[in-house]
Amino acid sequence: MEKIKLYTAENLSKLRFDGDELADAAVVSLLENPKLSTMINAWETFPSDDEFDGFPKPLKRYFEFFLVPIDWIDQKQVIKVHDFFAKEGNFYLSILGFYSLPYCYAFADGAQVLVRSRRITEDIGMRLAETTLFVMDLFKPGNFHIHQDALLTIAKVRLIHAFSRCFVKLHANDWNLSWGIPINQEDMIGTNLAFSLMVIRGLEKINKFPGKETLEAVLHYWEIVGHYLGINIDYWPSTSKEAFELEKLIRKRHLKSSEAGQTLIKSLIQFYQESIPDQNISKLSETLISYFIGKEASDALAISEQVAIPKSFYGVMLELSFLKQSGRRPTYSQMRSQFLAQTQANLGRTVKLSIPDLNRS
Repeated sequence: MEKIKLYTAENLSKLRFDGDELADAAVVSLLENPKLSTMINAWETFPSDDEFDGFPKPLKRYFEFFLVPIDWIDQKQVIKVHDFFAKEGNFYLSILGFYSLPYCYAFADGAQVLVRSRRITEDIGMRLAETTLFVMDLFKPGNFHIHQDALLTIAKVRLIHAFSRCFVKLHANDWNLSWGIPINQEDMIGTNLAFSLMVIRGLEKINKFPGKETLEAVLHYWEIVGHYLGINIDYWPSTSKEAFELEKLIRKRHLKSSEAGQTLIKSLIQFYQESIPDQNISKLSETLISYFIGKEASDALAISEQVAIPKSFYGVMLELSFLKQSGRRPTYSQMRSQFLAQTQANLGRTVKLSIPDLNRS
């Protein structure tokens, strides 16, 4: 219960002005040496230390961070999460899209940086595909246990965050300091909660709650991810109680109506309506989102449940859609292959996580 003592408005307000010094310094090096971005984007796996030995010191320190082993990983919890994702991966990814992401849009101050990234509204399909790829890379069987294959993905995402922080500071003349700094510690913690705690809540909303032990294993897994993402894990919850209290406080502080959030949700719903192949899902996109995020967040985003659907039907509707697409229990490899093929077909491009490559522009 010690962490709950940290969860005060005063402490979280301070976190709004904390970023990620290690990644921010690395981005300065990349801006000064744009050819290195091209090199990093060409990597297929996380490199050995001799591959970045000649990098500028801030960039070298950044990549060296990922080579330092974590001595607090609970392997039993990691294995539990891999088993959980193998069973419920389709639901996990769907709830990210219909609950976690739109829920983040309802948090007005955090939405400000998202709406200033034109890709989130003008190239939303690829942006969502990149988020899905990020999560799939995280949950690759054996990750943080047998191998560390997700480290390159996480390192790139962390740099993408730092680039966004840098670009907003340099180019967003309308940025309001009352929002904190872009992609600050409180917002990163909140996003991690959306990708962990809120997914489990989403499963509970369709009568598939996996239990407190699985929830706390998922929290531990995202603590590992958060460590590598540069999040201050001193504030990261270890128990369901801590997670509940932290999310409640962040919600109380930031869930409110904003033009930014409403712009983001309109773009998301329009994309779902135009691109989801199952019309039973695409036509009900707004209803699905509103059901999952709840009335308070729906009101903030100016959306609502357009159709009255029994609670028990939401999970059935998603499961039927999964059956049409990939069968009852697809393997991780099948899920990944299908996702990549669908993205290629829908967007005409291969999805790949890349840091901004200024050498090409």
